[in-house]
Amino acid sequence: MSGRDADLSKVRTVPIARRPNKVRAEEFAGAPGKDLSFAAFLKALPDALVARDFLAVVNDIAKAAGKRGVVVMTGGHVVKTGLAPVLIDLMRRGVITHLAMNGSAAIHDYEIARWGGTSEDVAAGLQDGTFGMSEETGRGMNEAFIEGMKKGWGMGEALANALRTCDALVHPEISLLINAAMLGVPCTVHAAIGAEIIHQHFRRLAGSLPALHDGGVVLNLGSAVIMPEVFLKALTIARNLNAGKPTGFTACDMDMTRHYRPRVNVVQRPTMGGGHGYEITGHHELMVPLLAWAVAERLAHPEGAP
Repeated sequence: MSGRDADLSKVRTVPIARRPNKVRAEEFAGAPGKDLSFAAFLKALPDALVARDFLAVVNDIAKAAGKRGVVVMTGGHVVKTGLAPVLIDLMRRGVITHLAMNGSAAIHDYEIARWGGTSEDVAAGLQDGTFGMSEETGRGMNEAFIEGMKKGWGMGEALANALRTCDALVHPEISLLINAAMLGVPCTVHAAIGAEIIHQHFRRLAGSLPALHDGGVVLNLGSAVIMPEVFLKALTIARNLNAGKPTGFTACDMDMTRHYRPRVNVVQRPTMGGGHGYEITGHHELMVPLLAWAVAERLAHPEGAP
């Protein structure tokens, strides 16, 4: 049975003047001109999609700097791709108020500080059974944890103190752990054991989160599982102790690919009661320096913010 053709003469049209448009000409990107400064680059970005989100995160960080909490959570890939200097600069500028990292980030940072190199060849190490078998790394870090436990220190504080008292450091100037300790920025290390509800003992991180209330920022840089799980539990503790606060902050996940836990546990659930959540996808070695430079530019020229 064949159907009848649609009668296109009866199709309803609308005047384009009444149609809402999602894109306007004034929102287009600008091409490079005589002014090739970084500020000009930011101004030339298109007011669309992730470019719009990126600038919103930059502006929120700049507004929060020195007034509200800016909590940065990082995974190991951020450290081993050489991004510690830009995070250290943000700490020096008084932007970052708490630095939280997973176990792999701490390992890479420790090895860089002590020996100037990190990130072994996993595939090759698996072949001969040497992956993860570095004598000095395992011994040094675990000795630091044992000593720290005696003094009531967390893993971050224990590692920072062990490094600062070590006589033979190759690159202490680019260690997140060392610089955080020197600058008085709380730096906590959250190993995999912290991912379950029976491990909700994050007193120091939970103590930093109330500063996020009404204008703070939390960034998740490259941790797909551990830091999102830890953050959700630390936020629960903070809200339990502070009548439902903090709320009204900006949460942003920056990673090379999108994952369930960062989206739900960092971006969506924590901002349901107020605030803004963003997912910005891209390579860390490009996006983190871009973010840090953009924040520095906004701090230097706040009048340029939209």
